[in-house]
Amino acid sequence: MSDSQLEAGVIVAILDRMSTQRLPRALDLKEKVDQGERLDSFDIQFLQDVFEFTQSQQHTWENHPELQNIIARLVHLYHEITTKALENEEKASDG
Repeated sequence: MSDSQLEAGVIVAILDRMSTQRLPRALDLKEKVDQGERLDSFDIQFLQDVFEFTQSQQHTWENHPELQNIIARLVHLYHEITTKALENEEKASDG
């Protein structure tokens, strides 16, 4: 198996995991924080794991510009989740 075939397989696996696991979970978290709920430790760990994975795969994103739009949208979604989660935490501590 060539390096390009191996890398293509890795990309397919990453995209599959994003669409079947990470994106659905992220959308659930977005709905949760939009309803004013606070993230629990499992939610925070999930976001941390995704962030660390995304950073560790930076070279993959740089080598495949066709993935950059997808990654940018996911990063934006995670930013929205964490921003709203912080607002919810601040509201909970104020009142």
